[in-house]
Amino acid sequence: MEIEPIGYLKTCFGGKFGVPRQPGLCPSAWGELELDEKYRSLESVRGLEGFSHVWLVFGFHETVEEGWKPTVRPPRLGGNERVGVFASRSTYRPNGLGLSLVKLDRIGMEKEEGREPPILHFSGVDLVDGTPIYDIKPYLPYAESLPDAIGGYAGKSPERVNVEIEPGAEEDFRALDERSQQVILEVLALDPRPAARGEVGRTYGAALCGRNVRFRFVDGTCWLSTISG
Repeated sequence: MEIEPIGYLKTCFGGKFGVPRQPGLCPSAWGELELDEKYRSLESVRGLEGFSHVWLVFGFHETVEEGWKPTVRPPRLGGNERVGVFASRSTYRPNGLGLSLVKLDRIGMEKEEGREPPILHFSGVDLVDGTPIYDIKPYLPYAESLPDAIGGYAGKSPERVNVEIEPGAEEDFRALDERSQQVILEVLALDPRPAARGEVGRTYGAALCGRNVRFRFVDGTCWLSTISG
């Protein structure tokens, strides 16, 4: 079977670093999908507006050429313990496919910024800008919400850390629109550093909402250092 993208997702994440490790952890994170011309039909999304959430079947386009690995080191295990690839959500999979549950905010039925309708607007995304989308499926709460399910080594939601803004970054941060501010704060609160932590005080950078956001950790607090770009 050969598959091809139905469109490419535009998101607030300019690179892999800083992207939440699961959907919904950063509620303000947005994504917009313009369907490819051959699938661009208002009929193709008829009835979709009645669903609050959808599954996105996507491709790990930035790592698929590296192939797959039988065992991986999940961040939730500190990046040190190995588990089987099928017991993880690693990007290094046999077919390079991923599944993400996102909130469907609205469906734009008119032309937006040169893009042709229908344009699907999502929030809570965990995908990097330019991710190929292969399919969209509505989320069914009665069948897919399982409160008694067991989550293995990732059974609990990740803890959040305190985020503070250094004085030198305050003006640039306040100049951003409210949603961009929220995306940045939510991402940093999730501690996007690699599971195997680097040296104390090291400055990291992430491409968020069209800006280069630099931050560091001191005594368990994330300090937003600079915003540029």
